[in-house]
Amino acid sequence: MPKTKELHIHQISFDIPIPVNYGGVIDVYFKLKALKNIGIKVHLHCFQYGRKKEKELEDLCESVNYYKRRINKTKLFKRLPYIVDTRSSEDLLKNLLKDDYPILFEGLHSCFHLNSDLLKNRKKIVRTHNIEHDYYSNLAKVEKNIFKRYYFFNEASKLKRFEEVLNHANGIAAISKNDKIHFEKQYKNVTQVSAFHPNEDVVIKKGFGNYALYHGSLEVGENNQAALFLIKEIFNDINIPLIIAGNKPSKELVELANNNKNIELKTGVSSNKIYELVANAQINILPTFQATGIKLKLLSALYTGRHCIVNTPMVFQTGLEDLCSIQDSPENMKSELKRLFKLEFNEDEIKKRKEILLKNGFSNLSNINKLVKILFP
Repeated sequence: MPKTKELHIHQISFDIPIPVNYGGVIDVYFKLKALKNIGIKVHLHCFQYGRKKEKELEDLCESVNYYKRRINKTKLFKRLPYIVDTRSSEDLLKNLLKDDYPILFEGLHSCFHLNSDLLKNRKKIVRTHNIEHDYYSNLAKVEKNIFKRYYFFNEASKLKRFEEVLNHANGIAAISKNDKIHFEKQYKNVTQVSAFHPNEDVVIKKGFGNYALYHGSLEVGENNQAALFLIKEIFNDINIPLIIAGNKPSKELVELANNNKNIELKTGVSSNKIYELVANAQINILPTFQATGIKLKLLSALYTGRHCIVNTPMVFQTGLEDLCSIQDSPENMKSELKRLFKLEFNEDEIKKRKEILLKNGFSNLSNINKLVKILFP
């Protein structure tokens, strides 16, 4: 990495990364901070839909450009995936052509211009956040609204076909080992660069918590499904309090939570409040039914929370398996909840977390060094 001159990159984000309140933008925001910390000048390009321009981004970046996401229902019937076609912009392309800096595309969402002939001689890296067609297929499977289900299945098919655009990238920064295995079967120069996140050190409170916690954006089908699973199958007959924290829960989830005296549903909570709930819980319980990407809520729970119970899809091929209690049946989850609710989290477990999280590729410093080597080999 050259040290004699300033290094600049373009970073194309699918959304404005503030407020930092869901997985994708968490990765983008803390990546921006990590790039600034090592002196990389970022020219940020954001697609805007529902979020406001943020002055803080001007402090983090050399320049910030906003483009209106062109949300139009007619695009649902186009050949390109909706999440890609609505993020096209000739102004963006013009701005990219003003210099020859490397370009970092955040997710397939932002790759509309990846195969442009005008950019064929540019250094282009794609940060993949998921195997997107798998992610959308799984969203379809848990979606109850027939129109949304059709959209997710249709989008999954389009994304699977569109993924070939990655042949025009010089490198792929995959977010998990499982994703890396998928992409390197078809594309060259795939590197695992784990998720960027708010934690710099493993900091876990002493003593005991008095509840178990599940958290996630509840408007996402898989998170709603996981929360319903916990109420119906796990906490239906055990005397351990469960807090479910997240925004926009389904009507079914609200009703079930209200009818169970051991369950408290917290909505409209800030990111800081979520972090506080994670740290104070005795157990973070995080089942998922999608083995794609890496879940930032899992990293948050491991950096700052006590015991962590997951199922196999949550940790499959992540390298975090040894830090969690992996239970796949309701019976085993119940037994483990009862055991861990009475067990103090000890120093040996904290030491193990520091060893794996800080030294095995899950720290922001480790991640940014990997990314810069791809951008500036």
